[in-house]
Amino acid sequence: MFFSVARLRLFIATSFVAPSFVQAHLNSLFTSSVSYCAPPESLLIQQFDVAYIQHNSSVSFNVSAASVLPNVNVTANLLVNVYGMRPLNMTIDLCSLLGGILCPLPTYNFTGADSITLPSSIDVQSFIPSIAYIIPDLEAFAQLTLTEVGTGKVRACVQSTLSNGWSARQKGAEWATGVIALLALFSAIGYSYMNPEALAAVRLLDVMYLFQTIAASGLLGLNYSSVYRAYASNFSWALGLFSMASSSSIQDSINNMRRLTGGNVDNSDAGQAAISLVNRKLSPYNSPPQNFAISPQLLASAASLPSVDIKSFLSGTYDIPVANSAIFNANIYVGGNVETVTQESSNILEAGIPIYVNVLGIETENAFMTVFLIVFILAAILLAVLGLGYLALLAFSRTSRGHQMAEDAKARYPAFARAWALRTALICVLPVFIFTFYQWTLKDSWLSIFLSVILLLGLLAGILPPVFYVVRSILPTRWSGEEDSSQSHALAPLIASLRTERYYYIIPLLLAIFVKALVIAFGQAHGMAQAIVILVVEFLLLGITIVLKPHRTRGADVLAVFLAIVRTVCTGLSIAFAESLALKPIPRVAIGIIMAVIFSITVIVMFLNVLWHLGLRRVLRLIPWRRHRGTSTGATVLGSSVPSDASLNEKRKGTDAEQGQDSLSPTAFYPRPSNPAPTHTPTTISTFSPISTASHLSEPVTEMSQTSATSSTLGEQLPHRWSFQHSRPPSSSAISHSVGTPTALSPITPTESVYNTPRDSWQIASSREEHPSSR
Repeated sequence: MFFSVARLRLFIATSFVAPSFVQAHLNSLFTSSVSYCAPPESLLIQQFDVAYIQHNSSVSFNVSAASVLPNVNVTANLLVNVYGMRPLNMTIDLCSLLGGILCPLPTYNFTGADSITLPSSIDVQSFIPSIAYIIPDLEAFAQLTLTEVGTGKVRACVQSTLSNGWSARQKGAEWATGVIALLALFSAIGYSYMNPEALAAVRLLDVMYLFQTIAASGLLGLNYSSVYRAYASNFSWALGLFSMASSSSIQDSINNMRRLTGGNVDNSDAGQAAISLVNRKLSPYNSPPQNFAISPQLLASAASLPSVDIKSFLSGTYDIPVANSAIFNANIYVGGNVETVTQESSNILEAGIPIYVNVLGIETENAFMTVFLIVFILAAILLAVLGLGYLALLAFSRTSRGHQMAEDAKARYPAFARAWALRTALICVLPVFIFTFYQWTLKDSWLSIFLSVILLLGLLAGILPPVFYVVRSILPTRWSGEEDSSQSHALAPLIASLRTERYYYIIPLLLAIFVKALVIAFGQAHGMAQAIVILVVEFLLLGITIVLKPHRTRGADVLAVFLAIVRTVCTGLSIAFAESLALKPIPRVAIGIIMAVIFSITVIVMFLNVLWHLGLRRVLRLIPWRRHRGTSTGATVLGSSVPSDASLNEKRKGTDAEQGQDSLSPTAFYPRPSNPAPTHTPTTISTFSPISTASHLSEPVTEMSQTSATSSTLGEQLPHRWSFQHSRPPSSSAISHSVGTPTALSPITPTESVYNTPRDSWQIASSREEHPSSR
C-alpha cells in the first residue's frame, strides 16, 4: 500500500533532486550503517557490508562475523522498513538455504568479501519497487534477527540502514552556492569603493544571511527527513562548518587542545558514522533501542575461534555459484562497523546540532572551535587584504605625487576599511552566536569556553558602537553631514539601503539574529518550542518590514518582504518535524522537499539579483531592441524638464544607488555644459524663472501674445531634439525695456527651450505652434 500511495509524491521529489546528479548509477541497495538491535549471544559481528544488485539479483558482501556457540539451529527473519512501512517481512529457514551449510551455525570466525547469486526461492526483487533505487536519501533499514529453533530465543539482531547512492547533499551544490557568494563579494568590493552607498555590498549581506538561514534551519532539535537534512548540509560552509574527515589535522589539533584543557575526548564520537549513532526514535529508524551490553566473555570466545575465508568456504568447499563481481567495482561500501547503540549509551547522537555536525565529520564538542578557527582565518585574510591595499595606495601616491586621484583614494580608504571590517563582523554574527552559546551548554574544555567569551566580546565590540552611532544620528542631537561623511561611509553596511528616518530598522534585525541564536543553542531538547519561537520572531520581523518600508527604493522593500516571507513560511513548515507530533514519514519527506524547493527558488532569485548588480543591467542596455525602444520614447524625455525638487532628486539617487551605479553614471564625470555668460553687460534683462512663468500662466494667453515678435522666439522651428550645443547670448534687440516694466517672457533660444525651461512653458510653446491663429 505504501508504494501505491506514495509513488506520485516520491516521483515529485525525485524530479527536483535526482536530475542534478549526472553520473553513472547502478540500481542497488546497500548498508550505510550497522548497529545491534539486541544483545548478541551466539553471533558476534564486527563488519557487515551488504549490497543487493538489481541487475542480476545478486548480493555482494564484506562480512566479519563469529559464531561462538556450537550446535545452534536458527531461523532468520528479514524485515525491511521503508518510510515507516514494512513491504518485506519474511522468515528464512537457514537449513534449506545454500545446501544446509548454515544449519547448525558453523563455529568459525568468518571474514571475506564476495558476490553470490541468490537462488530463485528468494524473490527479493518482487518486494522492492523500482523507485526505491532512485529516491534521494532513502529512509529505510533492514533488520536481520536470528532466532533459535525450538526455544524461540533471539541469538542475534543486526539493524542496517539502507541507501541507494542518491542524496540531496552534493559537492556541486556547495560549489555553486560558493560561487554565488564570491560573485556577490567581488561586486560588493568594486562598487563599495566607488560608492559607499551602492546596494551591491548590501546584497552580499542578504546572500550570506540567506545561506546561513538555510543551514541554521537544520540545527533545531527536530526529527527532520533525511532529504532535508542532506539539503541543509549543502550550506554548512556559510556557518563556518566545512566537510572534513574526523581524523583531519584540524580536528586532531582541536582534540589535542581539548585533551590538555579538561575536555572529554575519550567518549567522543570521532571516526564513527553519525547515522549509526542516531537516537532510534528519529528517522529513519522510528523504533527505540533496547538496553543491553556485549559481554566480555563473548568477545573472548570470538577471538579464540579459527578464522575462515568466507569466499573459499562458500565457493570452494560447498560449490556455491559466485556472481559476476565486476559490476561492483564502484566500491559503494560505506563502512559497516557495527556499533552498540542503546537507550543508555553515552554515544547516541541527539537531534539538532550533534547530528548536523557529525554528518560533516566534526565532533559535537569540536563544533565551536572549528567555527572559531574559520573566523580567525577570515579575520587574518581581511587584515592582510586591507593592509596590502593600503600599501598599494601608498606606492601609488608616491609615484603620482600631487595627483588628485591618489589623494582622494587615500582619504576614502580608512572609511572603506572600517566598512569592510563591520561587514565581515555582520556576516560572522549568526554562526558565532549559535556555537558560542552552544559551547557553554557542553561544559567541555575551559580553554574553549574562554575563547568563546573572547570571540563574543570582540564581535560585540565591533558591532555595538556602529549601531550606537547609527541610532544617535536620528536623534535631535544629530551631527552635521559634512564633517562626519567618513563616519557615515564607515557605517554603510548598516544604513546603505535604509532611509534616514528608518535607521532604527537595524535594531529589530540584530535582535532577531540574537534571539534565534539563543533559541537554537539553548533549546536543543525542545524542538517544537524552538520552531515556534523562531516563527514568532520571523513573523514580527515580516510585519515590521511591511509597515515601516525602511528601504530607500520600492524594489529593496519588495526584496526584503520576499525574503522575510520565505523565512516565515519555511519556519512554519519545520514545526511538522517535531517529534511530539509523530507525523508519518511520507508527509514529513514531502514537507522537507517543499522547504528545499522554496529555498532553492530563493537562492536563484538572489543569484539573479547579484548578476543584476554585477552588470547585467548594462548588458541589457546593449541589446538593439532596447536601444530602439529608448529612441522611440525620446519625445517624452525631451518634453520633460530637469527635476528641481529635492525629494525627487533624493528618490533618483536612491534608485541609482540600488543599481550600484552612482559613481559610474556619465553625468558624474561629464556634466552637461552650462550656458556661457554674455560678453557684454546689458542695461536691463528680464528674469525668467519658474515663479515668473507661473505668474504668466495665471494670465490669459492673449496678453502674452502682445509681446513683439522681435522679442520672442515662440513658434520658431526647433533644431534636432538630440543636438547638444551651447546657448548663444541674447542679442540687444531681445532685451526688455526696463526692470520696472511688467515682466515679460525673455527670448529663449532653441537649446534653452529644451533643457532650461519648465515643462509648462514648453507646453505653451507647443500649443502656439499647433494653433498659429491664436497669435
